Amino acid sequence: MTQNLPSPASPLKIGTRGSPLALAQAYETRRRLAEAFDLPHEAFEIVVIKTSGDNQALIAADKPLKELGGKGLFTKEIEEDLLSGVIDIAVHSMKDMPVAQPAGLLLDCYLPREDVRDAFVSPKFSRLQDLEPGAVVGTSSLRRRAQLMNRRPDLKVVEFRGNVQTRLKKLHEGVAECTFLAMAGLNRLAMADVPATAIETSDMLPAVAQGAIGIERRGDDSSTAAMLDAIHDVTTGQRLAAERAFLAALDGSCETPIAGLAELDGGTLRLRGEVLRPDGSEAIAEDQSCPIEDGAELGREMATKLLTSAGPGFFDWRA
Repeated sequence: MTQNLPSPASPLKIGTRGSPLALAQAYETRRRLAEAFDLPHEAFEIVVIKTSGDNQALIAADKPLKELGGKGLFTKEIEEDLLSGVIDIAVHSMKDMPVAQPAGLLLDCYLPREDVRDAFVSPKFSRLQDLEPGAVVGTSSLRRRAQLMNRRPDLKVVEFRGNVQTRLKKLHEGVAECTFLAMAGLNRLAMADVPATAIETSDMLPAVAQGAIGIERRGDDSSTAAMLDAIHDVTTGQRLAAERAFLAALDGSCETPIAGLAELDGGTLRLRGEVLRPDGSEAIAEDQSCPIEDGAELGREMATKLLTSAGPGFFDWRA
């Protein structure tokens, strides 16, 4: 069967948010597709879509994401345009993706994963341990807040919304003495001048799917599916299958402090998971291994075990 490839006259349309990081991820997707099929970049059109999460009033509000509408704030309009045919594929940061996709859409293509670690960012200090009691830390992540309060309950945490550049601006304005960013974002934006120190996963387990880019498509678009198959990274897919099954079984969202990371060693998958009370007063962790092909099942089993250990009300941030 002859595959219909895009061309400058009839480009494949790549949907993305308009932040610098989102655009960097879209450009990486375009580059990989162009190289895989020996096509000019003009055969791919980057379509910027403004989402509810890009509303400046929401960003300025500095409220937890759970109070603003959840992860869907960053995907709803993009997925609507994908379903209607305005765009052909959508590029997402996987750590911000809901665990379920709308009917008619599939998310089964992942690019090679970047650095999964969190970064400690401060113009004054190089490590979390160096902060004095009472120091102000800015983060909009419920997971990072809970992990921080679990390890350093003597610190004060304030909301810190916005993209990477916005948060760095707030930091230099003195709103907080430090913040946390994903190493993957800093690397993709080539921001080597940012005063950042990577935090080992043994000290701060990252968000599920952190560092991964996912590409969403319509389920009935076989031509696009074949193109995406050429750039899909199998290893990343295997890791995310375990992590996202873990998250889904925990009913994971922006309302729940959950961390998870799958790593491969030969034919074995190691999955580490952590759930925390929103105030950081308690953390429960698990560390298990299985054959790679059983990763998703292990994710579900680990989630069930952690939920049993946590008990009812463990995640209730409304209390």
